[in-house]
Amino acid sequence: MRILFLGDVVGRSGRDAVIAHLPSLRERLDPDLTVVNGENAAGGFGITVKIAEEFFEAGVDVITLGNHSWDQKELVSAIDQQPRIIRPLNYPEGTPGRGFVLLQARGGRKVLVMNVMLRLFMDPLDDPFAAVDRVLRAHRLGPGNVDAILLDVHGEATSEKMIMGHFCDGRASVVVGTHTHTPTADHMILPGGTAFQSDAGMCGDYDSAIGMKKEIAMAKTIRKLPTERLSPAEGEATVCGLYVETDDRTGLAVRVEPLRLGGRLSQTFPTRG
Repeated sequence: MRILFLGDVVGRSGRDAVIAHLPSLRERLDPDLTVVNGENAAGGFGITVKIAEEFFEAGVDVITLGNHSWDQKELVSAIDQQPRIIRPLNYPEGTPGRGFVLLQARGGRKVLVMNVMLRLFMDPLDDPFAAVDRVLRAHRLGPGNVDAILLDVHGEATSEKMIMGHFCDGRASVVVGTHTHTPTADHMILPGGTAFQSDAGMCGDYDSAIGMKKEIAMAKTIRKLPTERLSPAEGEATVCGLYVETDDRTGLAVRVEPLRLGGRLSQTFPTRG
C-alpha cells in the first residue's frame, strides 16, 4: 500500500499549494491513502467545513487536527457529521468528534487513521499512550484485520514523539509527528517495521515564523510590543510530508521518504517503488 501524509497546512498559501500540487502528487505517487493535517488551514487557526470539503474534493481521504481543533467554532457542532475529520483521540470523554476513523482503501483494504495529542509543553489531555494502546488493541495490524494503520502524533517535544513511535513499533504502519511546522531529518523504519518521522513539517510559507508573518512575530518576541494578531505568511509555500510504502502481507513499512516541494526549502521528491 502507498501512503501519502502532508503536514500542518498553514493559511491560504498552504491550502493553495496543497490543492495545486495534489493532482501531480497523486499521478506520480498513486497513493492508496492521502492524509493531511488541517488544524492551521483557516487563517492559521483551525479549519472550516468549506476548507475541509475543498481538501476532500482535491483527493484527500482523511484530515487530522491538533491543539487548534476548535478555533473555528463551527467545527464543534459540525465534526460529528464529518467522519473523515478526526481530532486527537485523547480529548476527554464527551468531546465532539472522534479520534480515529476506519475506512476502505482501494482494493477493499481496511485502513485505520488515528490522531493523538501529546502532553509535554501542550495542553494536559488524557494519557495519549493509553488512548493509542486501546485503539491498537482493538484494531490489530495484519491479514484479516487492518491492512494499514497511520498515527498522526501532534506534539511539541521530539523525545515524546519518538517514544510514541517506539511504543507503536510493529503495531502501526506509520507514526508521523506534526505541530512544530519544521521537517525533521529522522525519517526511518523502526526495528519492528513502523515508518517514523518526528515532524513532517508544514505546508506553508517558510519565509516566516513557523508559517506566521515574521514581522508580527518578531515584534511580539523581541520588543514585547502589543501587535496585531498573528496571521499566516503569504509567500510561496513548501508542501512538506512523508511517503510510505507498506508490505501488503504484514502492513509494515518497506519504504519511507520525505517530501518537500516548492517554496524556499531544499527540494526532495519520493521515488515510488
